[in-house]
Amino acid sequence: MKNTDRVWDLVDSRREDYIGLSDRVFDLPEIAYTEFKSVAEHKKMLEQEGFRITEGVAGIPTAIVGEAGDEGPVIAILGEFDALPELGQVAGTAEHQPVEAGGPGHGCGHNLLGSAALMAASAVKDYLAERGLKGRVRYYGCPAEEGGAAKTFMVRAGLFDDVDAAISWHPATFTGVNEAKSLANTRIDFTFHGRAAHAAGAPELGRSALDAIELMNVGVNYMREHMPDDARVHYAYLDAGGIAPNVVQSKATVRQLVRARNLKELRDLIGRVHKIAEGAALMTETTVESSVVSGVSNLLGNRPLEETMQRNLNRLGAPNFDETDRIFANKIRETLSEDNIHVSFRRIGAEVDPDLALCDFVAPLDRKSEGGEGSTDVGDVSWAVPTVQARVATCAVGTPFHTWQLTAQGKAPAAHKGMVQAAKIMAGTAVDLFEDTGVLNQAVDAHKATLAKDPYACPIPEEVAPPLKAMSNQ
Repeated sequence: MKNTDRVWDLVDSRREDYIGLSDRVFDLPEIAYTEFKSVAEHKKMLEQEGFRITEGVAGIPTAIVGEAGDEGPVIAILGEFDALPELGQVAGTAEHQPVEAGGPGHGCGHNLLGSAALMAASAVKDYLAERGLKGRVRYYGCPAEEGGAAKTFMVRAGLFDDVDAAISWHPATFTGVNEAKSLANTRIDFTFHGRAAHAAGAPELGRSALDAIELMNVGVNYMREHMPDDARVHYAYLDAGGIAPNVVQSKATVRQLVRARNLKELRDLIGRVHKIAEGAALMTETTVESSVVSGVSNLLGNRPLEETMQRNLNRLGAPNFDETDRIFANKIRETLSEDNIHVSFRRIGAEVDPDLALCDFVAPLDRKSEGGEGSTDVGDVSWAVPTVQARVATCAVGTPFHTWQLTAQGKAPAAHKGMVQAAKIMAGTAVDLFEDTGVLNQAVDAHKATLAKDPYACPIPEEVAPPLKAMSNQ
């Protein structure tokens, strides 16, 4: 326990510097693969802390790695700093007030995520040096989690080949070990090519690419009745063929986002979606080509790591929110529905206290949760190495993520308190692994046993490069 006390002190000594980092990144909301200013801020902090820095890893200009220590085990701490389109919002305001119309914002709290991860890595660095321990702590500054799958490309490039374990966290409405449940997914662009014609004068000469997309979407929607309950398919028009309705659209593109419980089910669904696209092309006498944009795997759990993190959570407790924090949280909650509040607690299986403004307890490790599953490229890291994540309360109970309400709380004192608590949890977990290699060996053995039954196959084809242009143009 004294070991974690010391590393927690090292976290606290950095509090103001890293609150400043999270606030600066908040004010530089950059979407997938365009996080040049944000990664520059992280680089400055890595330099200040004395890390050995490698930039532009895996062919991604906004990915960065900082390492400290010598020999021994390698513990990775994962950070993110990308934002989301059209979620710009004035911080600290409990009403919808965009900074600029259509501007991006940190609607998932990644300004906090990366700052706490680097904060934890820096504290562990100093702890290893103080104790003269052999081991390396490595901070991974990961862009483009929101749909860009940067970590998947980083795994494919071998950046985790020598890592013994990985630790991360995510802002949340509650505090607890993250349940290793997520959906594998892939984003595929389908481009149909037809033949232009005068839509009134000679429509019989045209072959509409837009018609093909609409027929494809109808087919995919009918497929929903005949796929696993927890699978998902979403789509977005990237190119609807132009703005002239009197011209038969000769080219159009749709992006299909396919999600499934695991990689096998994902591959099966992808095959069916391709058949639907081919059928739509046949019906419209068009041709279709497809290209994979990104892909992520489902999360793998690791019980030894989860138990280690839970011990840190139980000892540290939830963030210590005060009355001022609760007053602002309640103002946010006034903009939400009862359904929002109920959904917040589905993932921890807890009874909802309708008057609870901020979560003040730690969720148990073994809990019954339901719903609320999304996708994350941390999934691919969890297939490469034993991985564990925390969820830490940084916002009002009921806050839906990917909304202006979450962005509005991104620089609030409650968010800062959750961020610092997350850094302590990650640092304490890392120190436990460095100090007790028996636990680390158990984690590695459990991971190997899982992969022996179900080997990893990267969901992104080898020939597909990081979608730097495809993502940043949106």
